[in-house]
Amino acid sequence: MGASRADKELYFQKLKDLLSKYPSIFIVNVDNVGSNQMHQIRVALRGKGVVLMGKNTMVRRALRSILAENPQYERLLPHVRGNIGFVFTEKELKDVRDLIVANKVAAPARAGAFAPKDVTVPGGNTGMEPGKTSFFQALGIPTKIARGTIEIVSDVKVVTAGTRVGSSEATLLNMLNISPFTYGMTVVQIYDRGNSFSPEVLDVDEQELIDRFLSGIKTVAAISLALNYPTLVSVTHSLVNAYKNLLAVSLVTDYSFEGAEKIKEYLENPEAFAVAAPAGDAAAPAAEAAKEDEKEEEKEESDEDMGFGLFD
Repeated sequence: MGASRADKELYFQKLKDLLSKYPSIFIVNVDNVGSNQMHQIRVALRGKGVVLMGKNTMVRRALRSILAENPQYERLLPHVRGNIGFVFTEKELKDVRDLIVANKVAAPARAGAFAPKDVTVPGGNTGMEPGKTSFFQALGIPTKIARGTIEIVSDVKVVTAGTRVGSSEATLLNMLNISPFTYGMTVVQIYDRGNSFSPEVLDVDEQELIDRFLSGIKTVAAISLALNYPTLVSVTHSLVNAYKNLLAVSLVTDYSFEGAEKIKEYLENPEAFAVAAPAGDAAAPAAEAAKEDEKEEEKEESDEDMGFGLFD
């Protein structure tokens, strides 16, 4: 039975109030999330976010009713499909996202359900009696009988991510007491102060942002220099290149200016600039040699003194 008119109006007003109060919204998928798990998620988000669920048709109608005054919320409409809900917050987005996805529960494989990941049956003894070999044969799993029980020869992937779980696979996994999947609330899209983006953006750290920004600046500067079109990021390079050109012209002509004088002087008399360093380097070995000579003289004098007898 559908919601009454009063319930719809109440929901519309609640959605409007939350949209006006909170600047950020997580659009979340709640497939396979039970009522108890939803309650735990609400408790974890208490004080940090508000969860709002509702039928997609009612959500779309509520959003369209406020588009005239708030056209930015039109970015939410394409994502209102499937089993989704909203989490409203004004806290740090990354922290709230971590709370949303943290609550997961292990679940057995169910026939017909989409597998969120690959499932592999590990090799080893299953403890099952030989009469159940047909289950393994139907799935192409190599087995052998060891000590009266079925033993899987090697690891075998029985379910591929993104495909539906077959009835044979589900039965076998349940017989082996394997609960391969975990279910919980997942973030589909994030709306923040008029901008809509995927949740992966929250995993980009500050250093990566800085590196990408610098890479963009370098690219713009390179294009500007190639096109001879001055921009803010290329002006510095243009000035440096112009100064290099002036130096080059000055070196091959009689024209000179203050910045080129020292370079010309160096090229005309490089020895004058090379004298100071070698002189200092040569002085050090000479001082060391003088010290060695003094030590030798002291040693010789000491040896001569010791050569006299006690009664000479």
